[in-house]
Amino acid sequence: MAEPVLEIRNLDMWYNHAAAFGANGAKQVLYDVNLRIDAGEILGLVGESGSGKTSLAKAVVGIAPRTKGEILHYTKRPQLVFQDPYSALNPAKTVGWIVEEPLRIFGKYSAQERKKRVIDMLDRVGLPPEYAKRKPRELSGGQRQRVGIAVALIQRPRLVVADEPLSALDLTIQAQIAKLLLDLKEELQLSYLFISHDLDIVHQLCDRVAVMHEGRIVEAGNAQEVFNRPEHPYTKSLLEAHVI
Repeated sequence: MAEPVLEIRNLDMWYNHAAAFGANGAKQVLYDVNLRIDAGEILGLVGESGSGKTSLAKAVVGIAPRTKGEILHYTKRPQLVFQDPYSALNPAKTVGWIVEEPLRIFGKYSAQERKKRVIDMLDRVGLPPEYAKRKPRELSGGQRQRVGIAVALIQRPRLVVADEPLSALDLTIQAQIAKLLLDLKEELQLSYLFISHDLDIVHQLCDRVAVMHEGRIVEAGNAQEVFNRPEHPYTKSLLEAHVI
């Protein structure tokens, strides 16, 4: 059995809204979530908008406001690839500065080593060295997402949380970025929590899939089995609305 990179046990999560929701001013968005991601695995997380997918992503990477339960990391803390590559990048800075920033914060490497790692990572995501001098506005959507992936990988995590990483891209670029994610998975021995509303992409990329509805995991299992033999009514309704 493969070693886990992440286990989530009985996770609840709330957002705080001053006196907006109930007597304590908190709205619960996740309920008793249990998940496991193994080394080398892509776990797809699907569900409608508002089902709790992004809330779970925030909890996994440690930016959730209030949680109860356990999130067990067996590797370095995972990094996040955002849905919108433009808003996630500092428009005033160059690509090289943006990709290098996590290494500066980490404070482990010399300036020379940081620059070397940035150029190496840009190469891994398919961008030539000269792109380090460009700013996000000078890049296409696909190139910006490549930069976002480089930022997520520059500290060499073993688990990446990809929150709708393809949805802001056109179909041709989606295919290129999907292939890049798969190539990087093999090259760097990564695991992914891959969040998407696009069932076609999840069907193609993911080893297992978890279905989220109203903050709960209602079904999880081998991707082919869930898609071919769904058990929960909500999963069936998703598949009926979107023919694979």
